[in-house]
Amino acid sequence: MTQSLIQAYRQAPWRGQLKWIATFLLGVIVAALVAGLYLSISAQSVAIGLAIQSKNREKIVIEQDIADLKNQLGDLTAGPAMLERAKDLGYDYVNPSEIEYILVQGYSGRQTAMLAPKTAPQQYVEPMLSPEYTRSLSEILFQGLMKFNAMQSRRIP
Repeated sequence: MTQSLIQAYRQAPWRGQLKWIATFLLGVIVAALVAGLYLSISAQSVAIGLAIQSKNREKIVIEQDIADLKNQLGDLTAGPAMLERAKDLGYDYVNPSEIEYILVQGYSGRQTAMLAPKTAPQQYVEPMLSPEYTRSLSEILFQGLMKFNAMQSRRIP
């Protein structure tokens, strides 16, 4: 009787195998999802890293172009180059002692440009700090200890 009762409640072997296979497949699926997520994040970070490298290369090229243009500007505005360009345009070198200045009535000269209005000097206002923010840690601890002692002395009859 007990033998037939045990056999009646015992699972079929294929059900145990099916549970084991389902558990194994669930583990494989979870591992595949984690691996896919990891690969996706890695691919995104690689793409962003490559974009950063590309932008850095562009930045270096632009900085080199700027330096080259500054060198060209320096060459063009150097004294000998400016003198050569002036001669090509028909200007002649004049000795400062040969220059004759003419005074014109009513002309007060070149006006200075007012790029920004004059402002009154700003007065420094010292920020007001709350007393809670000006106490040191030792003061806070000492006051806390005093409050604790006062509370303890009230409790004792």
